[in-house]
Amino acid sequence: MNTPPRRRVAFYSHDTQGLGHIRRNIALAGAMVAAEPRTDVLILTGAPQATSLPLPPNTEVITVPTVAKDADGGYAAATFAMDLDALLALRSGVITTALQAFRPDTVVVDKVARGLDGELEQALVALKEIRGHTTGRRPRVVLGLRDILDDPLTAAREWRDADTTRAIRDHYDEVWVYGDQAVVDVAADYDLPRKVAKRIRYTGYLAEGRSEGLIAPRDEPRRGPVPRPYVLCMVGGGQDGYDTALAFARAECPAGHTGVIVTGPYMQPSLRFRLKEIAAERSDLVVREFVTNTVELIGGAEAVVSMGGYNTVCEVLTEDVPALIVPRVRPRQEQLVRAERLSELGLVDAMHPDEVTPAVLGAWLAEAVTTTRHRDREVIALDGLRRVPRLLAELQPASAPHLDDIQEMAS
Repeated sequence: MNTPPRRRVAFYSHDTQGLGHIRRNIALAGAMVAAEPRTDVLILTGAPQATSLPLPPNTEVITVPTVAKDADGGYAAATFAMDLDALLALRSGVITTALQAFRPDTVVVDKVARGLDGELEQALVALKEIRGHTTGRRPRVVLGLRDILDDPLTAAREWRDADTTRAIRDHYDEVWVYGDQAVVDVAADYDLPRKVAKRIRYTGYLAEGRSEGLIAPRDEPRRGPVPRPYVLCMVGGGQDGYDTALAFARAECPAGHTGVIVTGPYMQPSLRFRLKEIAAERSDLVVREFVTNTVELIGGAEAVVSMGGYNTVCEVLTEDVPALIVPRVRPRQEQLVRAERLSELGLVDAMHPDEVTPAVLGAWLAEAVTTTRHRDREVIALDGLRRVPRLLAELQPASAPHLDDIQEMAS
């Protein structure tokens, strides 16, 4: 009996700042492998920290040379003494060569349809000539979008400036929105053309089983258990969450509770050191830089204060725990819009960062651990990690032939 070939899926995310994109791709990879163990996954990313994160079985990571944002919000080489064009050409070559060698059946591109400053264009063209390892047909290409891109005017302008509609028309089979249309109607809010709108599939939020089946890195440090009961503060990657973390560090913890702050790997070392100094002066405060078991940590908390990044919000929604979202409001409104809309649905509390003080956080924490509130999590779809494998199977069925490229372009 012949053994069928293993399915191959590739992910791309440019990752210039934070770990949000790569963590989302790892969660998606885990869901796909869990649904079909005969799946191999290749993740292409600009975040070298990805190699320190737990990975699903059958999953490998290739990191490309890193890019960082400069003081003016532009991009520059993070490590190499190269101008940006040369670095992007290097990244583009690595990405294209990896995809040609891997021969994926499906490629999922995170957020930026043409890649960082167009670095994915070469690979998207090359994919038209590749035959997938399992299907022997052209790989299906998907653009994956988080629920909120930005405020509608900014998102629509950036969509046009990045030539996203043309890229989707020329290269993409579907657009997966990792959210619920009840929270945001992407096509309507961002005024997307019909050719894009008809390719949109809403997966629901990626908010269930995010850590199932992940293999922890061999060098992950051992840590003692967090003293219980505890209240938790998480500020994403940490590059812009210091003010919230500082207010939490100075807030009064509910009686008998320990405060736990996770600073994230990108918080400036001097700021992280200041938080640790405050913790050293208190017996009820613990500061950690980086954790990989975030869902478990959230699930064990009596209350959570967090920023409003997509991944963290999904993890908060996974667990039935009181949550206060303090969103980033600059330079993007994405987190603010997400926090406000989920607050309107009664799923979280939201607070503008300008309103956050130690006294205000202390009062919220005290009420959160003593007041029972029912949160109806059925008002939105939170089962995206179960839906995505089905969408993948529908997109790339094992036996049904694809429409030829001429028919697809005409559509």
